Formats: sequence, structure tokens, C-alpha cells
Amino acid sequence: MGSFKTKLKQASLLWIEGFREACCLHRVIIYCLRSRELAIRTRQCFLLNGFIFLGSILVLRSVVIPTLQWVLPDRCPLINPQESCPFEGIFRFYSFLRLGLIQLFYVFWFYPMYISSFILSTLWYNDIAKYGFFAIEKYGPSGSEPSSQKDTTSSDKANDLEGVMIGIAEQVYSVVLLTFFFLEVYVTGFIPYIGKALNFLLLSWMYAYYCFEYKWNYSGLSLDKRLDFFESNWPFFAGFGSPCVLAVFFCSPLVQYGLMAVLYPLFVLTATGSEADKVIASQRRKWKGAGLGRIPIFVSADYLS
Repeated sequence: MGSFKTKLKQASLLWIEGFREACCLHRVIIYCLRSRELAIRTRQCFLLNGFIFLGSILVLRSVVIPTLQWVLPDRCPLINPQESCPFEGIFRFYSFLRLGLIQLFYVFWFYPMYISSFILSTLWYNDIAKYGFFAIEKYGPSGSEPSSQKDTTSSDKANDLEGVMIGIAEQVYSVVLLTFFFLEVYVTGFIPYIGKALNFLLLSWMYAYYCFEYKWNYSGLSLDKRLDFFESNWPFFAGFGSPCVLAVFFCSPLVQYGLMAVLYPLFVLTATGSEADKVIASQRRKWKGAGLGRIPIFVSADYLS
């Protein structure tokens, strides 16, 4: 029992450290001041996903739908509610027409915008991580990954054909792995009673891995070392991904995407500037070498991959 309490305390402290690292959003301002390209990409991301996409949802719900409900009502304004409405068929047609117009708004505006936003944001996220990483490397090592975590063969990979092929294979495998893990996260949401809590935890891990993956790519850290480091320090990364999930967990799918598209680059930059290994090592020194053990978070996705 005492050992369990000790492990629980260690996990809680690591979770808090991860949560705190994710909330260091002041780094975003510092890095944007260091890099003009980074500031431009970040503004573009906010403009597209925050102002245009989320703004369109706000206009739809606050202006378009109330206006259509006023122009095309679905209820007969009778004084006595017990009387039958002589225009019931017309109001049913109004309701059908209003729903059809709203669906057209989705088909010709939201869905094309969603696709274009997804494509552009994916490209911009990579640029944001790259410019942020270079800004950190240029102005100081405080946000870069220490050499203990870097793959010592990364320079050889860049010059060797075999290393290039290994790097491509790792990227492809990483995409497949995370795709299967995403399906796993989606399925857990339907488990009775514990599904939502488990879904929240897995989402936190998934978003944390996505945020740190950009940094690990530019640091030259191999895939097996990433997974080992991630699974061996699972409380830290669960804490790091929690603010990102908390912001969108209870929203509708479109609002969830819009908020995530705005917040995600911020957490990518905080992950890029995080000295995760130092934070974790400082906690482990207090434990006198006693670790929490590794949890095979990606074992199912890895098996399917």
C-alpha cells in the first residue's frame, strides 16, 4: 500500500509538471519576436482557423439560424394552444426548407472550408515547428533537446542513402502507428462508464505525442527512442496533453476542430521549447532512482501497424 501511494505521488507530480510545461504559453510570444517567419505563420493560422472558421460558426448560430427561424417559422402563433393550426402543412414545409438551407450552408461553406483549413494548417504547423526550432537553436539552447536524447547517428543519416531510407520508413511507420492509435482512441469513447475518462487520457497522450513529434523530428531522435521516452514518462505527457484536450473535449465536432486548429500550434511551440528530459530528470533524482515503469501505450497500434 505504501509503495502504491509513493507511485501515485510520483505520477501526480510528473503530471503536474507536464501540465505546467504545456501552459508556458509565454514562450510563443518570445519565439514570435525572435522569428518574423514564425510570427507570420502563427498569425495566418489564427486568421484562418480562429477568425474565419470559428467566426463563421458564430455567425451561423447567432445570425443565420435565428433569422431563418424568424423568416421560416415552424410553429403556428395561436392564442389558444388547444386549437388546431390551419397552416400546419405550410409550417412543416417551412421547417423542411429551413433545415435544407442550413445544410446547404454546411455543404457549400463549412465542409470546403474544413478541407482547405485542414490542408493549409497541416503545412503551416510544420513551418511553425521548424521556425520555432530554428529560433531556439539560434538564440540559445534553453528550448532545445539535450544531446542525451538526440540520435547520435542523425548526421550520418543525412549523408547516407541507407539512413535517408530509414528516416523515410520511420516517418511512414509513425503515420500508420498514430492512425491506428487514433482509431483506438475513437473506439474507447464508446466503452460504458469508463469510456469518456479513458478517451480523455488517450487523447491527452495523442496530442502530447503530436506536439513533441515535430521537435523530435528536427532533433534527429529515432522512432524507437521517442516511443521509449514517451512510454517511460507517461504521466508527464498525460499532463502535457491535458490542457489541449480540456479546451475542446466538451465542444461540438466543428467547434472542436476550430479551437484545436487555433491552440495546437501554440502547444507545438511550448513543446519545442520544453526541456522535458531535464524536468523529468529533476523529479527522478528526488525518487532516488525509483521509476514508475513503462506503460506500453502504443502496443495495440504497434501490433496492428
